[in-house]
Amino acid sequence: MGAPLPIEHSRQFLRRRFLNWFPLGISYAMLYMGRYNLTVSKNALGDLMSKAAFGEIFGVGAVIYSVSFLVNGPLTDKIGGKKSMLIGMGGAIIANLLMGLYLFHAMTQPSPDPQRLKTVFMLLYAINMYFQSYGAVAIVKTNAPWFHVRERGIFGGIFGIMISSGLYFAFDVNQRILDMTAGRGVNGGLAVWWVFYTPAILLTALWIVNALFLRNKPSDAGFKDFETGDASSGEDDVQPPIFTVLKKIVTNPVILIIAFVELCTGVLRNGIMQWYPIFAKENLAQGITSGFDYTLKNWGLIQMIAGVTGGLLAGWVSDRFFHSRRAPSAGLLYITLAVCTGMMIFALSNGWILSAITFVMALCVIGTHGMLSGTATMDFGGRKGAGTAVGIIDGFVYLGTAIQSFGIGYITTSPEWGWHYWPVFLLPFAIIGTLLLTKIWHVMPKPAAQKEPPEIRAAEADI
Repeated sequence: MGAPLPIEHSRQFLRRRFLNWFPLGISYAMLYMGRYNLTVSKNALGDLMSKAAFGEIFGVGAVIYSVSFLVNGPLTDKIGGKKSMLIGMGGAIIANLLMGLYLFHAMTQPSPDPQRLKTVFMLLYAINMYFQSYGAVAIVKTNAPWFHVRERGIFGGIFGIMISSGLYFAFDVNQRILDMTAGRGVNGGLAVWWVFYTPAILLTALWIVNALFLRNKPSDAGFKDFETGDASSGEDDVQPPIFTVLKKIVTNPVILIIAFVELCTGVLRNGIMQWYPIFAKENLAQGITSGFDYTLKNWGLIQMIAGVTGGLLAGWVSDRFFHSRRAPSAGLLYITLAVCTGMMIFALSNGWILSAITFVMALCVIGTHGMLSGTATMDFGGRKGAGTAVGIIDGFVYLGTAIQSFGIGYITTSPEWGWHYWPVFLLPFAIIGTLLLTKIWHVMPKPAAQKEPPEIRAAEADI
């Protein structure tokens, strides 16, 4: 069976759509820069922020991020993606400025207090993560009316490229910024506060661009709205009450299965992305440079390449071979992820082999996350429930992030456990995610005013 025919739009529409989603994607990349800068600052701060303290700060932030979706998801469906994005960016700007200011204050004291730093950063980073959570919801809510379901796989890959560039900015550019401040910090050290100031400055510029150009739907930009073929197709344009949308989403078995898969994704994604640089830094401190030196210096670039490759591969496979079904594409990546996690157990002592394995894992996990959280939420949530759907699913991602943050922070600090149990902790989540995806292998979104093929009805009935 051939692939479905592509959706056709006018050149004027495509140009205006580009003006809508391109600044939005760059903005989300900069939110990443203002989120994962915590990892870069941890390595620069050394004993002033221990692994356990880092795990607790990021873990609390992840919990706030996940719980906030219960409010932000339905709220975004009500107020629209543009307002939600501007609120999220504004809050992240303020939170990053405050973290930079406090870090400057703390590091210029005669004897900085690690406990006080942990306490203040736990509060400020939690505020940052609350407002950061608006970004993912706003992106999906805004893009849903602009893209037909048959366009979203490949678009998800393209958009994933932009988001993945945020990882490059978060890790590598922030590290370059730190290197540029050498000698300008306390006692000739690093001015670590600039990894918080810089994202705030860039986000401020992009806030202005979004305020001027971002539109919630085609009709807001002078074009005709069209049926997108998702779960809201065939319905009128009246936004139902918040609790009606929430009930529809939380009673959808497909959404719930995706949510639990994404919990596993949250564990695996940040279990690698956040902790590999810390592991590499410790190996370098012990004089083990093979593989670790290069990878640590280019970790953001490696993550970006993995994200670009994984996002495009997942979207292309979904649209080209599985008729825009998302689970098979994500499932193949998860199988690879489970195999690589098992291999990781035996590769901790070899920097080059471990780097190669973690690259493939990053490719798989970022591709899966884009396919499920970015694309499937639009499909099954529809244009009316996209915000709530991505809120619930991304909430589970960061619930998984919190689990790994507290868990790996404890394991790698405890003398009874140590780094050897790092991949052992991750492996069960890779297996569980793979098994869950087999439950929704054949499922497609069900348009409200259109009967789906018999094989799709049968697939949904089997869930």
